[in-house]
Amino acid sequence: MHKALVACRAGVGSSLMLKIKVNEVVKENQYPIQVEHSSLDGLNGFDGDMVITLIDVAEELEQKGIPQKIIGIRNIMDKKEIKEKLDAALQG
Repeated sequence: MHKALVACRAGVGSSLMLKIKVNEVVKENQYPIQVEHSSLDGLNGFDGDMVITLIDVAEELEQKGIPQKIIGIRNIMDKKEIKEKLDAALQG
């Protein structure tokens, strides 16, 4: 079972909507992913293996070299994009 954190800077609007869409994709495809939600501040205590966030935040996190796999989403409403990126993350 994978553990993913959906996060954005504030942890309110965009990441909450993204979490809803990620949960829909996870359920529809029966992915072995448990999804949590937080602001970026929650990343310090997060012990999972994936961080799902907006593309600009993903680029910042990659530069910081965090240990989790970072998944950047361009369109938080696009379930096709979310599915493709989760597929790639689960295979790699």
